[in-house]
Amino acid sequence: MNISQWFSQLVKSSSLLRPVASGRLPGRYLAHQDSLPTLPVPPLQQTLDRYLLALEPIISEEELSHTRELVREFRKPGGVGERLQKGLERRARKQENWLSDWWLKTAYLEYRLPVVVHSSPGVVLPKQDFLDRQGQLRFAAKLIEGALDFKTMIDNETLPVEYLGGKPLCMNQYYQILSSCRIPGQKRDSVVNYTKGKKPPTHVTVVHNFQFFELDVYNSDGSPLTTDQIFIQLEKIWNTSLQRNKEPIGILTTNHRNSWAKAYNNLIKDKTNKESVRSIEKSIFTVCLDAPIPRVSDDIYRSRVAAQMLHGGGSRWNSGNRWFDKTLQFIVAEDGSCGLVYEHAPSEGPPIVALLDHVVEYTKKPELVRSPMIPLPTPKKLRFNITPEIKNDIEKAKQNLNIMVEDLDIKVIVFHQFGKNFPKSEKISPDAFIQMALQLAYYRMYKQPCATYESASLRMFRLGRTDTIRSASVDSLNFVKAMDDPGKQDHEKAELLRRATQAHRAYTDLAIKGNAIDRHLLGLKLQAIEDLVSMPELFMDTAYAVAMHFNLSTSQVPAKTDCVMCFGPVVPDGYGVCYNPLDEHINFAVSAFNSCADTNAAQMAHYLEAALLDMRRLLQSHPRAKL
Repeated sequence: MNISQWFSQLVKSSSLLRPVASGRLPGRYLAHQDSLPTLPVPPLQQTLDRYLLALEPIISEEELSHTRELVREFRKPGGVGERLQKGLERRARKQENWLSDWWLKTAYLEYRLPVVVHSSPGVVLPKQDFLDRQGQLRFAAKLIEGALDFKTMIDNETLPVEYLGGKPLCMNQYYQILSSCRIPGQKRDSVVNYTKGKKPPTHVTVVHNFQFFELDVYNSDGSPLTTDQIFIQLEKIWNTSLQRNKEPIGILTTNHRNSWAKAYNNLIKDKTNKESVRSIEKSIFTVCLDAPIPRVSDDIYRSRVAAQMLHGGGSRWNSGNRWFDKTLQFIVAEDGSCGLVYEHAPSEGPPIVALLDHVVEYTKKPELVRSPMIPLPTPKKLRFNITPEIKNDIEKAKQNLNIMVEDLDIKVIVFHQFGKNFPKSEKISPDAFIQMALQLAYYRMYKQPCATYESASLRMFRLGRTDTIRSASVDSLNFVKAMDDPGKQDHEKAELLRRATQAHRAYTDLAIKGNAIDRHLLGLKLQAIEDLVSMPELFMDTAYAVAMHFNLSTSQVPAKTDCVMCFGPVVPDGYGVCYNPLDEHINFAVSAFNSCADTNAAQMAHYLEAALLDMRRLLQSHPRAKL
């Protein structure tokens, strides 16, 4: 079963479930976690063979023969590869998951570029029709209530366990996304989670006009506030923050991590500031009540909203209305554009989208109970004392952010011609079909393939995060080369397409079972660093650098909701492509950097649409060829 099938199965099993327990039932989650297998360390020989195979389509024959020599050296009996492999196997015996700590540090906490654009994904939700400000606040209130409803399931440990191919999945990420926050550090950040404390947080942070408020969302008896009550509280917040704050303190969180760490330490020297920052960090999540985005034509509206979700539009618009270190930030703008942005360290997209599906479903429910109007205390405004030094930090962060905002090129398209039902009717995995369309689009644009990253879930294993599905394969290259070759017959092309999708499907299966190559190679490299041995030549090789330079960084994040996730490219000359395949259409978000003369998000989107249509035409004119 591939990831898209897994999601449709998951979606069927997790429709709005009411919490079945009113009190916490600790132990249920742990019992489930303990029953999960641990992440395996793949055999060394297997990974090295697959590594050479993965290099074949993306490097020259000359480079490949050089790398073959390095691999031969690395895998010699009693050699460096074997020693590092043994070290990894020892680590795997001692730890709950040999990779998870390393991955958290190398992929996120030690990554020094801003989380904005470079790390944090956004989600664009369908536009809401608010007639007025009250509509915006009522929707935000309902959204908060829906998220608290989901939180009850997390607190009571009654979240339905998800399955993939009949196997239960690790649910740990769900327990990391609420009441958590990233904290900047000089060389490495950290993530704090406040759910485990004696007094778990009972408030959310609301931001309006760059002003931060602490909004308590539980009554004294522990019951959550109703939509009506939250709405009244949001009105109070709105009415006390009619003017934009002159100093958008939230902009600081958009900066390079080292600069932000310095500014952070400076900021919290002041007692008032420290209390305000702690309140934001401890809150269950953040709700950003945004100003409307500039009016644009319908065809670019979604792309503009995607940019708002990723970075807030710059210092003139809504970027100051965020605290980007917060794991979960819901965004609701006056004009009906809404979505969220999340800090990536604690979680992948699927748990975020499952929470989002629940919340969106909840906002559509009729309100059954009108609450008795008990007077509620006014939400607390968080105060900040801005010194000249902090003002200077804010100005610098504004300048850096605006450069980043100008640089991000993002295009959201709704591909209406068909959805996942078409490849399914051809007995082809929808994910593999879309990945081959991406390979074809890239090849047509650049006349060469590139290293391609697609995230694969390792949640079959305890504390599993992701590995890489390498979509550029020998089979995908054979297909894309043949596609526009007039010397090739259509039936041959159709056969090559099917073969390429099958190869992709096979690699996906390997990856989700813990047998892909990327995390294993990373583990061997980190083991070498830990053992203080000199770095093996294999990892200093040009081929390794090419293999790790993902010009296409892609992810399928399916949802019940007609939404799409988006993220920035991971290399300066690359693309970030995220997609949500629905039955009859596919939502795509394609990003690139304007500073790179060779990339163009709209052009990539155009080539992608053409590739999808050409592939459909090919298969329809040549029904299932016998392989």
